[in-house]
Amino acid sequence: MFLLRFVTILALTCGLSLARAESLVLLTENLPPFNMSATGNNFARDDNVTGISTDILRVVCERAEVDCQLILRFPWQRVYQQTLNDAGYGLFSTARTAEREKLFKWVGPVASNDWVLFAKGDSAIQLASLDDARRYRIGGYKGDAKTQFLLDKGFELQTALRDNENVHKLNRGQIDLWLASSQAGRFMARQEGMENLKVVQHLHTADLYLALNLQTPDELVQKLQKTLDSLRAEGALKAIEDRY
Repeated sequence: MFLLRFVTILALTCGLSLARAESLVLLTENLPPFNMSATGNNFARDDNVTGISTDILRVVCERAEVDCQLILRFPWQRVYQQTLNDAGYGLFSTARTAEREKLFKWVGPVASNDWVLFAKGDSAIQLASLDDARRYRIGGYKGDAKTQFLLDKGFELQTALRDNENVHKLNRGQIDLWLASSQAGRFMARQEGMENLKVVQHLHTADLYLALNLQTPDELVQKLQKTLDSLRAEGALKAIEDRY
């Protein structure tokens, strides 16, 4: 009887340890329509975090039987650094760049993001190439992959801690061009009361990923990736995207 009770307790303990081992805290920021607070605030958690990438990862975690806590915080640099430093953390929606490749373990792609330069809808600006943009004042989001993309090409940018500041700068004529995501930029501009935008240059199409701390077990990464691939094959990801 004692041996049976000991084995039962040991099994339960091992099971609890396994459950704890397969749990993650997934961090994000406001990047509509991919991830956003349901209330519009710069802090939200679990059911109050929504968006294309959020809903997809929520379904992936449920199907893979991984306990995932979703937390939206500001700014991006803070949640990026926490994921980089702390085991058990993940970050979405993250562009998978060459500079970041070896800093994280990756699951995805979860969604795709078009990088563009916006001008005001009534602007006379026309660009024959990206290099033509060098003579204009460009606003970007501090610490963002899109911003780094242009900085690496030698561009000068005015960076803002909050990307919605760039919407107002563009509207007031303080910048000529806004570096943003085509999807998220239009969504954010509408929220800030600005409908009149036009794309003057397409820069890049970036796949968005879940970036996981390097200490995340490979088995867990593979389980999440396999689940994501299965859901994509079933058409479940497209159904989520269509809701937005």
